[in-house]
Amino acid sequence: MVDYKKGSHTVYDIKYHVVWVTKYRYKILHKVIGQRLRELLRQGCETIGVTIVQGNIGKDHVHMLLSCPTNIAPSKIVQYLKGRSSKLLQSEFPEIKKKYWGQHLWAVGYFCATVGTVTEETIKAYIENQDKDGVKDIFKIEDE
Repeated sequence: MVDYKKGSHTVYDIKYHVVWVTKYRYKILHKVIGQRLRELLRQGCETIGVTIVQGNIGKDHVHMLLSCPTNIAPSKIVQYLKGRSSKLLQSEFPEIKKKYWGQHLWAVGYFCATVGTVTEETIKAYIENQDKDGVKDIFKIEDE
């Protein structure tokens, strides 16, 4: 069964798979730095009300499956996590600050995909079966 979350006026289950990489794909996210990054990402997600379903920190990238509230755009979530972690990691680890002298730890951009409990085909079939008059259209009005 799906574990739906509830807001004051919403019931939802929104999950995003997000991935971002270090600038120049430098392999710096190991040992103590990787552990500290994990702590920072957990704290950051907790602060903005995002739940980490699963996560993995590679030597040069971060993979996360996030369960998110309806009022925060995925771009804002990633912007917050990348910005906060970059600033704090560079302040705590001088070797990172020296390597990334332009103060940008992460590469520009990220990957994001939605994750759902039903497939796109299931939703299309559901919407298509709402048709009562047999007219095929990709965006229908029910009472036409």
